[in-house]
Amino acid sequence: MSGLRVIPAWRHGQERLYVCRADGRNVAWYDREAARVSLLGQDDRDEVLEALGPFLTGPVAVGPPPVPNPAELARLSLHPDDDLAPNRPGEALLIALEREPGSVPRLRPDPRRRALLAEQTVGEALDRLDGAGWRTLHSVPLPGGDRIHHLVIGPGGLFAVHAVYARRQRVLVADPMVTPGRRRPEPLLRRVRACADRASYALTAEVRPLLALAGPADLRLTTPAHGVRILTDTDLPNLSRLGGVLKPADVEALHATARDRGTWQHV
Repeated sequence: MSGLRVIPAWRHGQERLYVCRADGRNVAWYDREAARVSLLGQDDRDEVLEALGPFLTGPVAVGPPPVPNPAELARLSLHPDDDLAPNRPGEALLIALEREPGSVPRLRPDPRRRALLAEQTVGEALDRLDGAGWRTLHSVPLPGGDRIHHLVIGPGGLFAVHAVYARRQRVLVADPMVTPGRRRPEPLLRRVRACADRASYALTAEVRPLLALAGPADLRLTTPAHGVRILTDTDLPNLSRLGGVLKPADVEALHATARDRGTWQHV
């Protein structure tokens, strides 16, 4: 046994398999699309290939990695437990439901499952922006138990996205209150703004708040939502039309900073 472990991660919409030591340090990665195993040290070649054996899908090139960009260097320096990039949409809710699935049967649906469906719907729509130069992080933890559902970074800037389940419901917005269907009004716009402000502080960059409604039947604003963009999940692809704020190198640098759990520990 080599003592190495293989950890999958997504980069630019494509899966990579990172090979790590027990202390979390990366020694290599396997890029299926490029059919290449990149080694950080030739001394580890045999052990790396042994660890990757079950995952290799054909002949591969093996050698030193291409000259890494700053974002790749940042990724390689992160311990896997501190890297937020592998988080799935609704990661925090998925973990909570695995730990406490709730009693069965229930007279009323578990609200966590509806919240999870909203985050998954919105998160999948945001992930599809990857081809347009956008990067998305999911379930970004904040001190105090709060979190940013989705953080989106791209040519059009940065957005802190809060997902709301609204399937076939009429949504009424009266800043700061949001009322989906017959549910009680909640000051969600205040919460979305607060998360965006905390993200701006952490990243030292402007982060704009965005409320994403998953599957609403209708949306009505009785007062303007000052400074908050409100979109349905089907409208999210329109973000790809925004530009002129960040260059590709800036997008990658901010994504490299944001994916580090340590960035969010003091906001």
